[in-house]
Parts: sequence; structure tokens; C-alpha cells
Amino acid sequence: MASAHVFDRLSAFLDDELDPVASGEVSQHLESCPDCSAALARQRELGENLRRDLEYHRAPDLLRARVMRDLRAAGRRDAVRSRPAAQAWRWLGAAAAVIAVGGGTWIVATLPRERPDAATAREAVSGHIRSLMANHLTDVASTDQHTVKPWFSGRLDFSPPVTDFAAANYPLVGGRLDYLQGRPVAALVYMHRMHVINVFVWPMSDAHEGIAPALTQRGFHVIHGTRAGMAYWVVSDLNAEELAAFAQLLAAPSGKP
Repeated sequence: MASAHVFDRLSAFLDDELDPVASGEVSQHLESCPDCSAALARQRELGENLRRDLEYHRAPDLLRARVMRDLRAAGRRDAVRSRPAAQAWRWLGAAAAVIAVGGGTWIVATLPRERPDAATAREAVSGHIRSLMANHLTDVASTDQHTVKPWFSGRLDFSPPVTDFAAANYPLVGGRLDYLQGRPVAALVYMHRMHVINVFVWPMSDAHEGIAPALTQRGFHVIHGTRAGMAYWVVSDLNAEELAAFAQLLAAPSGKP
């Protein structure tokens, strides 16, 4: 099994979320790969430190209700968007029948296009994986937002908003510089249980505010949105519902649920 594939599964392996076959494959790989074993040890140590040093609180019921409402709304939007696609495939089936009967008739069909945000999602996922593989998760390691935010001063031409969401079980663990969309960006790092969450932030003043439907790239969930002139791209192997809850925290005014 390739090391990159194992790195994608380390957090799920630590949380016992893999099926027995996948867990066995990862265990076997770890026995012969010191790099992956070291990465696993770092993630385990980080999780243990967070559980020991941070105070956790139950997320407000209002936040959960808001997330579930938004997920239901997103599901309805996806269902509406899927109807034209379903009609298109039915039309293609009819076209195939015409080709079979007519023999000499040719029809050229346009397949569904890739989402316009897919390329940026791939960049964000690559940045997330690099941060795990290169032992470069943070340039400044701190759970204090008042330490992390000033660190970016002078290193970027903008000041990224930084909020610690430890009260909702998404603690801040630090930040670093990264590079996306042809420019330097801020990467804020959070944890939820043993799952690393990277949040890439840069100015985006001409975009509509809100959260776009989630994408999946290389097994990672990606959610992005814009608030107060900043673009946020969130990447993690965390399950979709919990990552959506985190995205709602980012989207709330002043980081308040």
C-alpha cells in the first residue's frame, strides 16, 4: 500500500473508523514504514495533548438545529439540480435507440461538466495532504487565537480572522503559511477528536457570501464559502455532517454559533 494512501487513512485508523480489512492493511503498512508510523505517533500525541489540556463543552442545541436545517435545504437543492441531469440521461438513452435503428445517424452529446470549483478543491486537498506528510502542520502552534492571528502580520498582505472553537469541540491548534490559487494564503489548523481540519483563507471581496455545496476529492470532504471579504476552504477526512457543523461556525458572524 502506498504511503500517500495510508496518510489519507491515519485519522480514521486512530478513531477505529476503518473496516477490518482496511485497518489490517494500514497496520501491516505501519510495520514497515517509519514515516507513516512517525506521522501516526504525532497525530496520537496531538490528540492526547488536546484531550488533557483543553476543556470541552457540548455544542449548543441551536447550532445542531441550524446545521440539520441547512443540510436538509442543501439536499432539496441537490434534488432539484439532479432533475435536468436525469432527464438528459433519459434523452441520451433514446438517442442510443435512434442510432441503433437508423444505422447512419450520429448524435454528439455533451457530458456533464466538472464543477468550476473542483480545481481549487484539488489544490486545497493537496495542501492538506502535504501538511500531514511533510511534518509541517503548523508554523505557529498555539490554541490561543491571540497568538496565532498576530503571527501572520507581516507575512501576508491581509489579516485572516482567527477564532478558537474549543467550546464546540473544534479547538484551534495553530497556523501556517501555504500557497493556493497562485498566491500565499493563511492555513488555520483545527482538530475534532483525532481528525485534522485545514482552513485555507485569503481575500475574496467580489464573491457572494455563503457556503457552497460540499465536494469530495481523494476521499476528503471539502467545503468552501465566503464571509466578510474572505474565502474559506475547509478540508478534512472528518465525516460530512461534522465538517458542515464546523463550516457553520466559520460562517457565523464573529465566529459565534
